[in-house]
Amino acid sequence: MLQVPDYEFWFVTGSQHLYGEEQLKSVEKDAKDIVDKLNASGKLPYPVVFKLVATTADSITKLMKEVNYNDKVAGVITWMHTFSPAKNWIRGTKLLQKPLLHLATQYLDHIPYDTIDFDYMNLNQSAHGDREYGFINSRLQKHNKIVYGWWGDPEVQDEIADWEDVAVAYNESFNIKVARFGDNMRNVAVTEGDKVEAQIQFGWTVDYYALGDLVESVNAVSEDDIDKKYKELQDKYEFVQGDNDKDKYEHSVRYQIREYFGIKNFLDKGNYSAFTTNFEDLYGLEQLPGLAAQLLMDEGYGFGAEGDWKTAALDRLIKILTHNKSTAFMEDYTLELQKGKEAILGSHMLEVDPGIASDKPRVEVHPLDIGGKADPARLVFTGREGDAMDVTISDFGTEYRMIGYAVDGHKAPKPTPHLPVAKQMWTPKMGLKHGATEWIRNGGGHHTVLTFAASETQIHDLAEMFGLKFEDIK
Repeated sequence: MLQVPDYEFWFVTGSQHLYGEEQLKSVEKDAKDIVDKLNASGKLPYPVVFKLVATTADSITKLMKEVNYNDKVAGVITWMHTFSPAKNWIRGTKLLQKPLLHLATQYLDHIPYDTIDFDYMNLNQSAHGDREYGFINSRLQKHNKIVYGWWGDPEVQDEIADWEDVAVAYNESFNIKVARFGDNMRNVAVTEGDKVEAQIQFGWTVDYYALGDLVESVNAVSEDDIDKKYKELQDKYEFVQGDNDKDKYEHSVRYQIREYFGIKNFLDKGNYSAFTTNFEDLYGLEQLPGLAAQLLMDEGYGFGAEGDWKTAALDRLIKILTHNKSTAFMEDYTLELQKGKEAILGSHMLEVDPGIASDKPRVEVHPLDIGGKADPARLVFTGREGDAMDVTISDFGTEYRMIGYAVDGHKAPKPTPHLPVAKQMWTPKMGLKHGATEWIRNGGGHHTVLTFAASETQIHDLAEMFGLKFEDIK
């Protein structure tokens, strides 16, 4: 997978000098113990680093400035061990430009009834401090994440872990660069969008390249590299020659490998992590990239067909969130409308990510009745079963909007011997009729990112971090 930096999260504990130095030492001791045990739990994808017990506005402001300018830090986790006056947090919180998690917890998970005294009450008053701190975040409209419960509970640790992945995706969003090979499909509205606004809101850089630039890179690929990759793919996938003669089959597969290296080399040279193609713009290429695009998606590159750069960037973004697990570019294609069997059959002409395959993908070569080019090789497989989220981003001129719903993923109930593409079926959890009606009403596009690895809460948190309106269809 494309590498994500080794991020960390800074842990800050709120208190004040009112309680005396001995109490502050206890606050620090407890905070460090929580951090050590969170890291030792094995649940967090990124480490937590204890930074300080924050007792003054100056110390908080200084720390938040350091967070903003330290590229290694993905966000801040705060805990109000005692009562931390909220005015101390105003300046620093306003300056903070990275994700913030308020861990509303307490050091012990129980009240020590036999020994509790007023000193204990003063020291362990998170219930008091959380509300003071929460008020100022709400008033500042910080839209921070709140995780409530005892820090040692596995469920609480899972929530922190999920948020860390979202926070890292948010940070990495500002590093996403999309290379557009050709323009958008002609006369299509939903794949258009304001690239300047996308860069302002999401951090995405979207650059156009003529096909000649890509063709030059494709033609420069060596035969030795193609030979090695061909053998590697033979070990990984099932090669099915079908009705093709041997030379045609091998040439088609080898040309897709050539395109794979040509695109990959071009992307890596320019530090691009996502790309688009367009079947209407293939001048100089023998085939529409099919297997080539699938191999790149499997490595973590984002992809959008027909010039759809918004979905390409979203694909890469959610791949970061999910560590490139079970997340795929998708398109609503064909409907099953029989009562009790309602479903969407999702696919694309060629480009479906093998990361959602439930069987061993097959490398096949078949005609493609669109694009006017030679028969392309592609991976053919069946999708998986399970809970998933289907998400898209649309540009409404005045705002970007995320639209999504939870779905039940499942396999086609019967074989499709005359449909030689990868396919995935799903049904919105609220029902196809209601879900699809609301999707259409809210302006959701036909290109989506389908993920079995990101939860509904994570998608919601991601939209919240961007200040993005999220139409979460229920």
